Amino acid sequence: MKTISIAIADDEALFRKGMSLILNDYEHLNVTLEAENGIDLLEKLSQSETIPNILLLDLKMPEMNGVEVAKIIQKKYPTLKIIVISTHFSRAFIINMIELSAVAYLPKNSQPQEVVETIEAVYEKGFHYNTEVLAIIRENIISKKKPKAQFSVELTNRETEVLQLICEQYTAPEIAEKLFISARTVDGHRNNLLSKLNCKNVAGLVVYVLQNELLDIPLLKTNRK
Repeated sequence: MKTISIAIADDEALFRKGMSLILNDYEHLNVTLEAENGIDLLEKLSQSETIPNILLLDLKMPEMNGVEVAKIIQKKYPTLKIIVISTHFSRAFIINMIELSAVAYLPKNSQPQEVVETIEAVYEKGFHYNTEVLAIIRENIISKKKPKAQFSVELTNRETEVLQLICEQYTAPEIAEKLFISARTVDGHRNNLLSKLNCKNVAGLVVYVLQNELLDIPLLKTNRK
């Protein structure tokens, strides 16, 4: 696996430094930026020559909280994938952050190995929703009780196959192997899907599939690794 660059934004110095030590102990993980609040994070990102791959983001921070940060990140740094790690593990916070392009959401008492596995999954697949988070997403969709949207966008058979495998959390190389096409071709189909379905990232594709009941993907195979 290629080296994954990581930024950590958290006002708790002990958590921030401890997480940095844990992650840097892995050869393929490299914490390149630490910030104590949202303003500090944005200032350091603006001065950085390269943008990290992953942002571990706390929600409750002074001066500028994680929600406000995510809104700015979404616009200024769309390639920076947000993994929320917070003590606020409630339905309202989870749904709000997913709508702000968070591609994973973990409680702050998660085991270090779960954090590492989530980082790896997000880097390889673009998102990672565990069973609990996915259940909350589904409950939110059901609670809105809106009639099923009339799906009018036409997808090719190949795009449908790629979409299903994306939702099953296969990586681009794995999808390429299954469909006997190149990883570059998979990327092309994924970009077409993002454009056609008006989604900002692959996590958005998953939510779209759930909202419109496009595919039969039980639990979206969230336990797959």
